Amino acid sequence: MSPVCNPDVSASIVLTCTVALARPLTPEEPLSRFAFIKAVLGPVMRLMFRPRVEGAENIPGDGPVILAGNHLTFIDSMILPLVCDRQVFFIGKDEYVTGKSLKGRLMAWFFTGVGMIPVDRDGGRGGVAALMTGRRVLEQGRVFGIYPEGTRSPDGRLYRGRTGIARLTLMTGAPVVPFAMIGTDKLQPGGAGLPRPGRVTVRFGEAMEFSRYDGMDRDRYVLRAVTDSVMAEVMALSGQEYVDMYATKAKAA
Repeated sequence: MSPVCNPDVSASIVLTCTVALARPLTPEEPLSRFAFIKAVLGPVMRLMFRPRVEGAENIPGDGPVILAGNHLTFIDSMILPLVCDRQVFFIGKDEYVTGKSLKGRLMAWFFTGVGMIPVDRDGGRGGVAALMTGRRVLEQGRVFGIYPEGTRSPDGRLYRGRTGIARLTLMTGAPVVPFAMIGTDKLQPGGAGLPRPGRVTVRFGEAMEFSRYDGMDRDRYVLRAVTDSVMAEVMALSGQEYVDMYATKAKAA
């Protein structure tokens, strides 16, 4: 694989990155902080967003699993970890953890505590590093959450998925549990500012496995077919209109 950033890989893991997990995470880092955050902030989040969670039983209780869903607004990445029993690791902007103000430090404490792996959006090797980071998380038997669209939807519709999701499931054998965020964009339009109180729904579908494609993680037609299968399930769960275009292109238009 070329070390140059591949947009079909990098955006599939939400954003590009230049970091990887160098060693297995221990229970003290940051699982204990994750438990604390869930215990303290979980009730506050439930009171504010009143999340209705459907299909949580579809997430395996152990072993590697990929959670793949739509991305409507900033608070998606705050709500998802708090409605799952298992800790969800995911890629996020490094700017969420580099702020020096009190707000910046609190954001860093929260996001790294719930499982965010900070990324460098400008790294030339970002796409490869993001893929390898996700792979390492899964090889440790953990849960890895990604947004196959690669960025937030610009208008509430569901856009074409990047094939990084397919590469991950075929390389690791991890099942994919599709999910849908519903209503978060109504509470925080445009992903900016403080969210309004209201009800959101997080809906999980049945686990998908693609063992029939073992050894075909470099076949671009297989990668596209797997990705489209996952996005079709996300669309069915979310009820969104589907647009056969990358969201990044729609934003640039």
